[in-house]
Amino acid sequence: MASLADIEQHTRRYADARDLLASRVQALQDDIEQAKRRKLPGIKKAAAAAAEARDKLRAAIEESPELFQKPRTLIIAGIRVGFTKGSGKISFDDPARVVALIRRHYPDQADALIKVTEAPVRKALGNLSVSELKRIGVTVEETGDQVVIKPTDSEVDKLVNALLADAERIEAEGAAA
Repeated sequence: MASLADIEQHTRRYADARDLLASRVQALQDDIEQAKRRKLPGIKKAAAAAAEARDKLRAAIEESPELFQKPRTLIIAGIRVGFTKGSGKISFDDPARVVALIRRHYPDQADALIKVTEAPVRKALGNLSVSELKRIGVTVEETGDQVVIKPTDSEVDKLVNALLADAERIEAEGAAA
């Protein structure tokens, strides 16, 4: 059985290892930000040039529909160009109004035209007792005491935790092999 002093010693080692990892991750993020700042002007220029070239290509294609009768599209330099039949886009501002109008004008097609979604609300289910949950077929897992190791520091936590989870996954895969 470990003493509280042992737990404290292990916790300090874990905190130190985590701090080292966090500082290395932060250094990587700093390098990435520097690279972004260095490369962003060139990327913006390239994006503007690509948009301008696309607009000129679109205009040239729109001016020359006779070139795309048969076949309707061509592949040139790895880019498909030409014309295709548009599939159209359905839009509406008020879904509830559309549903009401479908029910009024097409009641026999309502089942096919209206999607009804029902799902349990997990947050609300959390307010029920275990016996009430059992009655409705919900099982509760992991309700006993669980070990907590949760850092209380910075925003780098998510990335550090992801790296730790990856390390655990890789270790588990190595052990299974």
